[in-house]
Amino acid sequence: MSTIHPGPLSAHEPERIAKALGKAPRRVLLFGEMGIGKSTLTTALAGIMEKAGQSCFCLGADPGSPAFGVPGAVCLGRWQKDRWRLVSMEALCSLNAGRFRLPLVWAVKRLVRKSDREILLVDAPGVVRGIAGAELLLGLVEAASIQTILVLCKDGKKLPYANELMSTQAKIHRVRPSPLARHPGRSKRTRQRTRLWNAYLQDAKEMNVDLSRVSLLGTPPPMEAGKEWQGRQVALLDGGATLAMGEVVKIDNNTLRIRAPGKEKPFNQVVIRDACRSKDGGLKTAKHAASYAGSHSVTFRRKGSGAGTGPLAEARMGGLTATLMNGVLGDPLLHLRLMNLKQSMLFDLGDGERLPARLAHQLTDVFITHAHMDHIAGFLWLLRSRIGDLPPCNIYGPPGLADHIEGMIAGVHWDRIGEYGPRFRVAEHHGDYLEISGLHAGKKGRKMLGREQVIDNIMLKTPTFTIQAIVLDHGTPVLAYSFKRMPQLNIIKKRLMERGIPPGPWIGELKRIIAAGNRDARIPLPDNSLASAGPLADDLLLVSPVYKLVYATDLADTPANRNRLIRFAQNAHTLFCEAAFTQDHKEKAASSGHLTARACGEIANAANVNQVIPFHFSKRYESRPWLIYDEVKSSCARVAVPSQSLTDAGHIL
Repeated sequence: MSTIHPGPLSAHEPERIAKALGKAPRRVLLFGEMGIGKSTLTTALAGIMEKAGQSCFCLGADPGSPAFGVPGAVCLGRWQKDRWRLVSMEALCSLNAGRFRLPLVWAVKRLVRKSDREILLVDAPGVVRGIAGAELLLGLVEAASIQTILVLCKDGKKLPYANELMSTQAKIHRVRPSPLARHPGRSKRTRQRTRLWNAYLQDAKEMNVDLSRVSLLGTPPPMEAGKEWQGRQVALLDGGATLAMGEVVKIDNNTLRIRAPGKEKPFNQVVIRDACRSKDGGLKTAKHAASYAGSHSVTFRRKGSGAGTGPLAEARMGGLTATLMNGVLGDPLLHLRLMNLKQSMLFDLGDGERLPARLAHQLTDVFITHAHMDHIAGFLWLLRSRIGDLPPCNIYGPPGLADHIEGMIAGVHWDRIGEYGPRFRVAEHHGDYLEISGLHAGKKGRKMLGREQVIDNIMLKTPTFTIQAIVLDHGTPVLAYSFKRMPQLNIIKKRLMERGIPPGPWIGELKRIIAAGNRDARIPLPDNSLASAGPLADDLLLVSPVYKLVYATDLADTPANRNRLIRFAQNAHTLFCEAAFTQDHKEKAASSGHLTARACGEIANAANVNQVIPFHFSKRYESRPWLIYDEVKSSCARVAVPSQSLTDAGHIL
């Protein structure tokens, strides 16, 4: 346990601080809120040590407000003749130290090795709130083998993360900041890092990168969202080592055109996250890829009393909502609601006791992964709720599904139903074809309706979306599904009014022609004039890019399953993935054919999804769901977690 040394030091007296550090301090962390003077004090200490004949290095660990080097990176500098001279860097391609704290800590650990026998001052990011800051602090202390921590904190204020500081083995000194220290403000920070970025790119040259020949890492935008790639900060790596950084000029199919300085060297990895040059030329944080298609978010709430279900997750993606109706602990049942189309579909049919009958009336399609009880028992709710004059409900699933559905229907006496018995169209997935049969409650047997060819794993295709499926192994064949929303073309009414063009059938024709890719076509307008479709669309149409949602549950952690699911979920917007057990119970996971939370995170990370929502937790974690979330986070930072108020044990997630 550490103790805080009595008699606070003052940043106004760097000589006294240097003396307190001793003759040969090797690892010193400067920690405190943004704008409190950490970088200024670091510079002062380096000058004092140089005069004393001691070689001093600084590790700039704040990618958003660097004092030297390249923004969007962790930089190692050596103090020489009144300035920091860049020695090496590790690219993050993000200005957000809190969000990407794990890559930042790894970068620090790699750079520390390059100053092994020298004095090292670590200039920490100004993240002093929340779990992100706590994890970052402890991660930096461990990664850099910190021996002394200088905590800059104003008089009368409590030390940030006092408990975490005390848990380290480092010597802790409280330092009174200079009264001249000021928060720099967003504009000043942007100008400072943009100046550094422009200086780095001063001699940059353009080059093409074939993405099929490299590994694309980080959190890149969807491939279809071309405009969102422009200006993105990018790093070229060879075996994890940063060779150069640059920015994206454009993306064309699978070719990335970038500007980067230095001589072109062989590289095998490309990193892109959320640092981006904005329209005004400043280096800022781009909007998250999750917001490209409109309004996107993940919220958590309780389901009824919350007993046995855990937090209920709901993801919003533009006009789509995806809700785990039974929470993360209850039976799998994901409800997809397409608001604009007034259409609903379900993935799996777990316990339907809490579901309203009106939801069953809205359903058009149900997709079953396999026929284990917790994935199909809700069919009885559906069966009862669809009594009446309703169209057939489509049910998709693995071979044998029609037998299971027929058996459950046959288990009811239908002597009074007449023609109002529920009707179902069951499509079994047999690899390259669907075998389709019809079932009508109150009518004996089932009617074979024929076969439909399956191309590119597509189970269902409409003008606005497609559903694909792949087969995974759970000791029995299990289907994983993807929902892919196609680009939507919407008229910008304000621009239409500004141009004085009245609406009419020509808008539908414009959308049809653009969707077909015929930008050179001529469109007749209401005033009988002709306009080129391409320029007209660029001015009047808002195009929402493609996004994909993947649902996968009940699969064994085998190389074959991992490889298939990673390819299937590649660059998905949202992955709903089971995380049944923690690594402590990996034997139970293996024997029952389920994933651990770590495997869930590793698959999500390898698939480069924008966010993963783990679910289907074993009931043994009912009082400790944070164990699952923490383990997923250890493998993938892009995991959606509920707030503390939705956990029963009060652990901060």
